[in-house]
Amino acid sequence: MAGSAAILGVAMPRMALAGAQREETLSDDVTSIMRNAVNNANPPRLIFASPAEASRWLNAMSTRLSPYVPDEYARKRLLTNIQYEAMRAGLDTQVILGLIEVESRFRQYAISGVGARGLMQVMPFWVKQIGRPEHNLFDIRTNLRYGCTILRYYRNRENGNMARALARYNGSLGRTTYSNAVIGAWQRHWQWA
Repeated sequence: MAGSAAILGVAMPRMALAGAQREETLSDDVTSIMRNAVNNANPPRLIFASPAEASRWLNAMSTRLSPYVPDEYARKRLLTNIQYEAMRAGLDTQVILGLIEVESRFRQYAISGVGARGLMQVMPFWVKQIGRPEHNLFDIRTNLRYGCTILRYYRNRENGNMARALARYNGSLGRTTYSNAVIGAWQRHWQWA
């Protein structure tokens, strides 16, 4: 873990944004689907129509991510993980980049005032609810897998309305500040045509 921290240029947990997300009772079917998603840890790879498109995206996003993650190898590895987990969950990778910017500013070891952890600020109760005790929310792949699975669940619950899904993810359903911040970060820094 210390090697990962050195690669990403962070050593200590830092405070991060997180709302008042609350644990909720999930149906057995939903729990099973989410549990299968977070326990399926295939090796990450970029998913694009062509290798050339993957290379263009990776280089463009790597340049944009460099203020947050100075090491090029770590950036490209992180971007590969983000893109893979977003695509696996059927989510827009660029929105996930905006969410991570708002939630943790790409700090792997970020901790919010309410205890949310990692890049996507996942609340620890999710490990108990859909995961396994050995799942570490500071592990990049684990955190992304949980975060994307949870956001996908909320998007489905909100009938595809991503603004409401984002607010629910943050625990601020009914308010637009968080959704607007994520959408703003996506539009300012992470759009890709």
